[in-house]
Amino acid sequence: MAGGAALWPLLAWAAAGYLLGSVPYALLLMRLAGRGDIRKMGSGNVGATNVLREGGTALAVATLVLDAGKGAAAVLLAARYGPAGAPEAALIAGAGAVLGHVFPVWLGFRGGKGVATTLGVLLGASWPTCLAVAGTWLAAAAIGRYSSLSAIIALTLAPVFGFFLAGPEVAALALFLGILVIALHHTNIRRLLGGEEGRISFKRERDGSG
Repeated sequence: MAGGAALWPLLAWAAAGYLLGSVPYALLLMRLAGRGDIRKMGSGNVGATNVLREGGTALAVATLVLDAGKGAAAVLLAARYGPAGAPEAALIAGAGAVLGHVFPVWLGFRGGKGVATTLGVLLGASWPTCLAVAGTWLAAAAIGRYSSLSAIIALTLAPVFGFFLAGPEVAALALFLGILVIALHHTNIRRLLGGEEGRISFKRERDGSG
C-alpha cells in the first residue's frame, strides 16, 4: 500500500504536466491574430516553425516562448509543490508536458513535434543542459540551415549533456524525450535522405519541421 500511495502523487504530476503541455499556443495565437487555423496551413503542424512560415516572426517567437514556457513551468511547479523526497516528480511532470504538447487531447491527439517544449523542460530541470542543447541546435542550424536536422542532432546529444552537466536522472529524461521527438521527425528524416527537406528561412517555406 505504501508503494501505491507514493505512486499517486507522481501520476498526478504527470497528469498536471500533460494538461499544461496540451495548451495549443500555435493554434490560439494564429486565431487571435486573425490568421486562421494553423492545422490547415503549411505542414499542418502545431509548432513554432510552421507558425514562422505561415504567420511571421513575431507570432513564431511568441509560440516558441510559450511552448518552452509550459515545459519549464511543469518542471518548476512540480519541483516546488511536489511530494517531499520525490525529486523525480519534476522530471515526470516535464515528460508529461511534452507528451501533452505532442498528443493534446483537445486536438485529437495531434499536436506539435515537441522541440520547444523539450527545451523548456530541460531549462527547468537543468539550465546548463538546456543551454548546451540549444547551442548545439543553433550551431547545426547555422552550418546546415535545416531546422529538423538541427533538432535531431541536438536531441541526440542531449542525454550526453544531461549526464555530464546534471546527472543520470536528467540524462534519462533527455533520452526519453529525444527518442520521442526524433521519432516524430520521421517524415523530415525521409525528406533529408531524399534531398527534399527545405532549409531554414525567414521566408515562408514549407519544410514541415515545425
